[in-house]
Amino acid sequence: MVRTFLILFSALYFSVATAFAFSKSSGLEVTEYELDNGTRLIVIPDRRAPVVTHMIWYEVGSADDPVGKSGISHFLEHLMFKGTKTVPQGEFSSAVSEIGGQENAFTSYDYTAYYQKVSPDALETMMTYEADRMRNLVLSDEVVYPERDVILEERSGRVDNSPGAILSEFAQAALFVHHPYGTPIIGWEHEIAKLEREDILAFYERWYQPWNATVVVAGDVLPENVLAMAERTYGKVVASLAEAKRERIRDPKPVVAKELRYSDERVTNPVWRRAFLAPSYNRAEANEGEALDLLAAILGESVTSRIYKDIVLDKALATSAGSFYQGSALDSGYFGLYATPRGETTVEDLETAMEQVIDLMLEEGVNQEELDRARNSFLKTAIFSRDSQVTLARIFGSVLSIGGKVTDVTEWEDRLKRVSVDDVNAVAKKYLLRDRAVTSYLLPKKG
Repeated sequence: MVRTFLILFSALYFSVATAFAFSKSSGLEVTEYELDNGTRLIVIPDRRAPVVTHMIWYEVGSADDPVGKSGISHFLEHLMFKGTKTVPQGEFSSAVSEIGGQENAFTSYDYTAYYQKVSPDALETMMTYEADRMRNLVLSDEVVYPERDVILEERSGRVDNSPGAILSEFAQAALFVHHPYGTPIIGWEHEIAKLEREDILAFYERWYQPWNATVVVAGDVLPENVLAMAERTYGKVVASLAEAKRERIRDPKPVVAKELRYSDERVTNPVWRRAFLAPSYNRAEANEGEALDLLAAILGESVTSRIYKDIVLDKALATSAGSFYQGSALDSGYFGLYATPRGETTVEDLETAMEQVIDLMLEEGVNQEELDRARNSFLKTAIFSRDSQVTLARIFGSVLSIGGKVTDVTEWEDRLKRVSVDDVNAVAKKYLLRDRAVTSYLLPKKG
């Protein structure tokens, strides 16, 4: 089972440019319902193949882990694949496998999701299983503590054995000094080791409730039929607690530029990275999210971008270099730069060259030709993203789970078209400031 972790500077982040990839003119049909117990249902018919993707999204993630108990959201994701009061351990996964289906799950800072891709005639069975484990999970000592050891081993393999991941964790913590986005999704090792069964049970009881779930179904289905199935399955789940609200602390205003250096004998290729605090789509002012996405594309998301042409092609200082905007979050996002030096180029020389590109862009601004090229690229990507049924479901689930609405998806293309050169230049000058940034250096350890 593959699980996705959103770590600072990781290439695994879910692009907002893809997440908001559908316009009203695309012909996409989206039907939204709400069951009596508060569960939301989104149905997206896609009749190109006799397949359906069924996802359930809980509006809770690692940023909602109790202070001092990091890793609970991810821990619970593992435990959701254990047995319930009515379904023995392994039966759910076996049922998916026996019909040739696929399943997966992932934990983010803001949500936890589970999904199956199966034939349409198996959809109600999947709903039945998911509705059952929403409230009937069995968490005994024999289930919880061996799995805690598995997670500690997972953390060791993913983080402790990777110099880049080690540095990324501390860079994330430096960027979000008070906000829980500074805590790794998988949790800190010393806190995972102390998690108890009662901690997991309390977290499960609070957040895995029907009013905190969004079910997304994309595939060869009729909305009214899916609604009837949902009412027979999810609609029967009774909440045990009244609706709870997330409580997130805020970071202070950034006023100090920060640098981190990490040397490790396992590092063969140095890496330079810089992340600027920037608003997410959810927190941005009008057009800022779209403008930041386009700024990232102009600066460093393709072979025609400013950074790539200057640093990689013209000056041959780096083997790779670029930029990205991570704006898919309930709270703050960030704007990232990265580069890997080529040959004898030092990290310091590479940093100077990267800063020169940024300074020139801030001084001269972007032009209309660059903006049009970046916008056209985004719109083409949007068209291709519609070919993936799982992407369809994931787009809507992620947006709704971070406080968005269906119209945030369907009207994204129209908003992108309204972004001007002035909008892009304004966000560059507002957010690409050193006192909003954390710069990290991954270096070989000299003997």
